[in-house]
Amino acid sequence: MENVEKPWPALWSLVIGFFMILIDTTIVSVANPRIMEGLHADINSVIWVTSAYLLAYAVPLLITGRLGDRFGPKKLYLTGLVVFTLASLWCGLSGDVRILIAARVLQGLGAAMMTPQTMAVITRIFPPDRRGSAMAVWGATAGMATLVGPILGGVLVDGLGWEWIFFINVPIGVVGFILALRNVPALSTHPHRFDIPGVLLSAVGLFLLVFGIQEGETYNWGTIVGPISVWGLIIAGIVVLAAFVLWQRFNKGEPLLPLGLFRDRNFSLANIGITTVGFTVTAFSLPLIFYYQLVRGLTPTQSALMMVPMALISGGLAPVVGKLVDRVNPKFITATGLVLMAVALLWNSALMQPDTPILMFLLPSAVLGFANAGIWAPLSTTATRNLPPRQAGAGSGVYNTTRQIGAVLGSAAIAVLIQSRLAAELPSGGPGGAAGEGLAMGGPLPEFLHSGFSTAMGQSMLLPAGVILVGAAVALFFAKPQPVQGWSTQGQHGGESHGQGGQASAKVDAGLDSAG
Repeated sequence: MENVEKPWPALWSLVIGFFMILIDTTIVSVANPRIMEGLHADINSVIWVTSAYLLAYAVPLLITGRLGDRFGPKKLYLTGLVVFTLASLWCGLSGDVRILIAARVLQGLGAAMMTPQTMAVITRIFPPDRRGSAMAVWGATAGMATLVGPILGGVLVDGLGWEWIFFINVPIGVVGFILALRNVPALSTHPHRFDIPGVLLSAVGLFLLVFGIQEGETYNWGTIVGPISVWGLIIAGIVVLAAFVLWQRFNKGEPLLPLGLFRDRNFSLANIGITTVGFTVTAFSLPLIFYYQLVRGLTPTQSALMMVPMALISGGLAPVVGKLVDRVNPKFITATGLVLMAVALLWNSALMQPDTPILMFLLPSAVLGFANAGIWAPLSTTATRNLPPRQAGAGSGVYNTTRQIGAVLGSAAIAVLIQSRLAAELPSGGPGGAAGEGLAMGGPLPEFLHSGFSTAMGQSMLLPAGVILVGAAVALFFAKPQPVQGWSTQGQHGGESHGQGGQASAKVDAGLDSAG
């Protein structure tokens, strides 16, 4: 642990920027119909507005985590915040969907520089057995951002126009920069050599895989151009990612992905769990918002207000869960939260019919609030409990990368599923017919399409529900945390003594190997 007298002001300062960048992963969903209308774009182009951001966010996280260890998390965080804020201004000024996608890529790169630093700072300034409350704030921020994003987006889209979901980041970014500059300590740095082949392999592999999945329906899962096919891209992406893992295993220098981190059982399981959460949270909002706006005719604000019970309950319970995390085996809290999320999504799916009383949807929204409260803090605390200061950036980079990979795959997979279910359920033959015209206009669909469209959206909700149940099963295998030994001694050295830090961490690792 670093010797920081006032860790909480540092945490709250970082949370402002973290909250802002995570809001941008969900705020666009509620504005999609208006962006389609304003920029005369089709549904697939608008989905890429989210996917491009998520992809640019996910790919660099491993290297930006290491850069934080090398140059200091404060410097990386502030640099990323400047990039993100300027890119947000560019997004709002975009007059073409292609320019907007390009600006979102730059925005994602800024977010990638910031995110690992928030988690790394918490790991380094709070001891493991008191980290639950700090991680509860970090986790609640992540959870609340996914909920507040659509609500804030709806208000801004209706009141000022879709551009303001990006313009709002500019004043927040300025305030966040000033607070972080004043309150975040300049922590000790550690020398690292950077794995350039690893960066290239991970970036190329992820891009090929996600692009192949997302564009598959567009090209009927066949040829894209010349010898390049959809399945060729997907298989190539998997092969390149496998080569990346092999390179990390046999790299004689310092690998980008320290595979030794995965020897800790809870770190490995928490990464699988947060991947399913990233997938599910990104995937379920798209069919739900399209149903609200295109079938039920709700405005962006009205459709976002359907998520108010989720936001209120999740935010209210977060401090309670934070205190429990340090005392109770995290697998019970996490598994319960993940199962509740699946229940809420299945409930939504069953309700998605043209004539369902709209207030009925507030009930599964409330269940989602309980679910979110039990997911974020326990998962992040479990993942970081055993990270030594020297690997805080690497570990938080891995954790956030897996979360974002889940989000990218969720965005791509739900786009494919929505298009295929529309093709199967609509009498016009899917998105290319009357439904496509309704989507392109951004307004309510013709009434004769309501039933088929509702069925397609309800069926699409089953995918994120199934994925989150996988996460619940994984959480049941968390090991019970043991009392931490040696962290205070490690803290006396401010994280500078790598050998002693590693010994202290080894004691903790040994303690967590026992089954819960």
